[in-house]
Amino acid sequence: MKLIHCIIICTILMLSISAFAADTVTSTSSTVSGTTTVDRTPSTANAPSVMINNQDVCSFAATGAIQTQIFGLAGGTAIRDMNCERMKLSSRLYRMGMKVGAIAMLCQDARVFQAMEMAGTPCPYKGKIGLDAAKSWANNPEKRPDYDEWVKENVTDVEITKEEAAGIGIGLGGLLLLLLL
Repeated sequence: MKLIHCIIICTILMLSISAFAADTVTSTSSTVSGTTTVDRTPSTANAPSVMINNQDVCSFAATGAIQTQIFGLAGGTAIRDMNCERMKLSSRLYRMGMKVGAIAMLCQDARVFQAMEMAGTPCPYKGKIGLDAAKSWANNPEKRPDYDEWVKENVTDVEITKEEAAGIGIGLGGLLLLLLL
């Protein structure tokens, strides 16, 4: 019987302790005041995407962006590749049977013009081919695509240097002295 009393007393004590703990509420509150300063904003300048989807286009995209703390700038463009266009146009002309037109299109490039000249086949000149074209190019060198290089190689300026001018002056002075004697 003592054992049963002991168990009952322990059970009552346990129940009373858990009931007391359930009624106890612990709360903590605190107030924090302050200001938050954001000194750096995220970058907003994004380079735009320039889409060139067709693979038979002679252009490529170029984009860029820059961002400072105050100002952002972004831009993009498509850049044409003129040499690519020239080759595609020449290819189309050749496929249509216009071989002289295709060669004339390629001859607008100075490298092709020089290669054709070195091969002994001058580029067409206003419908003329062969020797007639070569003569026309010789008569109108300013129309050549490589005109600046051609001038450097083929045109020589006669320039009298100071030493040569002094020599000419001394020579003329000596002739005059001989005539006076």
